[in-house]
Amino acid sequence: MATKTVDGAEDGTEVKNDDAKSDDAKHDDLKSDDLQSDETAVEVTEAEGPSGVGQGAAAVVSAVLGLVSLTGGWIGTVAAARETFIGQLRTASNAAVAKQIKEMYGDAWHTTALWAGLFALTALITGVAVLARPAFGAPGRPQAPWIKSVAWAGVSLGVIGLLLAVLKYSDALLALPTTS
Repeated sequence: MATKTVDGAEDGTEVKNDDAKSDDAKHDDLKSDDLQSDETAVEVTEAEGPSGVGQGAAAVVSAVLGLVSLTGGWIGTVAAARETFIGQLRTASNAAVAKQIKEMYGDAWHTTALWAGLFALTALITGVAVLARPAFGAPGRPQAPWIKSVAWAGVSLGVIGLLLAVLKYSDALLALPTTS
């Protein structure tokens, strides 16, 4: 602590000045206050619970999978090309036209529909799981509105994609041409 001489004191006595703290002491006090507030902040953050990042990511994945089911994905394209190639190998050049169409194009079309249906079903299941998650999570913590919106988009795209895949696979939508 700092000391100073009192003016007018005849004997030159020194009086301790409690009001004047050194800079180091002030700095130490501030550091301890900061540490206490940081510890409090950590406790508050832990008490809040999960942030919902996983639910948000799952909702986005659901929406993207639903979109892939509608637009087609790389794996569906490769599987369809493989089926076309297998159809070419199985079909003799003198086979009937109906058999050639079925083997080379029909199986590839059904394979594309099958993969689209798998993507749609995965999007649907993921979206429903995200929407059902709050029922099994922290009761006082509501789900963020954007997570619900994106999950509903994934569910909607999954339902539409699944419906279209079933219609394509059953040849109710865009059936193969018939030969006469």
